[in-house]
Amino acid sequence: MHELSIAQSLLAIIREEMQKHGSPRLISVKVRHGRLSAIVPDALAMSFEALTMDTALAGARLDTEEIPLVLACRACGTKFSPESSDYVFAPCPACGEELGHTVVSGKELYIEYLELDEAQGT
Repeated sequence: MHELSIAQSLLAIIREEMQKHGSPRLISVKVRHGRLSAIVPDALAMSFEALTMDTALAGARLDTEEIPLVLACRACGTKFSPESSDYVFAPCPACGEELGHTVVSGKELYIEYLELDEAQGT
């Protein structure tokens, strides 16, 4: 389950950003992941929750959004999203070329935003 190590890396980035902005509390974080990144949202959420339990980040919401796979045909340049989950054999809808396409999107993994509580404790 690589989601645990991904959650650890996300939390390191989140803590760094919270310190940079002087924020005492994380309200929510949104993570966007490409279809080819093989992220299982439920496993990532479970890892995030387990790693934040009994910490200052406990109770923060993790939202995820999948970025669809978009390929560019190597023969004609047409950009398309394969209809099946078989990414190796993905015929171009314009010219029929089956192999060698370039991945335009679908491999990403990044934090889109953090919602922080900027109020300082007294």
